Amino acid sequence: MRRFRICAPLISTLLLATVHGPSALAQTDAQTGASESVSVESGAEEMPEGVDALIADLKRERDPEAANRLTEDILASWNASGSPTIDLLMQWAQSAASEKRNAAAFDFLDQAIVLKPDFIGAWNQRATLHYTMGNYKRAVSDINRVLALEPRHFGALASLAAILGERGSEEMALKAWERYLEIYPADRQAQEIITKLSEKLAGSRT
Repeated sequence: MRRFRICAPLISTLLLATVHGPSALAQTDAQTGASESVSVESGAEEMPEGVDALIADLKRERDPEAANRLTEDILASWNASGSPTIDLLMQWAQSAASEKRNAAAFDFLDQAIVLKPDFIGAWNQRATLHYTMGNYKRAVSDINRVLALEPRHFGALASLAAILGERGSEEMALKAWERYLEIYPADRQAQEIITKLSEKLAGSRT
């Protein structure tokens, strides 16, 4: 998914639940008839020490700049593989993607996932690449994996919300943005998006 800075995260890296509770989002593509479900399960991968505290701080923080710094630290933790080999593969994938050598980028990301199937960063980067190529179904599939590993991944939630909105599933997009804002409440742009979507949906129901 293309990188965006709702405040900091993205449409770079790529769906939900409160910190401890499972929930699910599902969407149906009216044009293709294909159903895509996005689920969140408990049992997230154990993160480096300090991530839980950073996320707790993010949920309390109301200053956008301070919150932005927290998101950068959290994303850095999620993108830390702990393996020099995987880190190199991720660098190669990013370089290949920036040069539009998408096949090579996917190959590097696939290798990283084979080496470490529970590495959030590789799944998220692959989802991002699928998104930039317009492969929404595959992007959502990888987002599912990201959120199975880490339900609090606000970048994945924002990407999911973007996909749902672009495909016309505005009610589901609103739910995704609301979940995002539970984790990242200082994001002013997300607040505005939620307000506009809520008003639009309320108007359509009258």
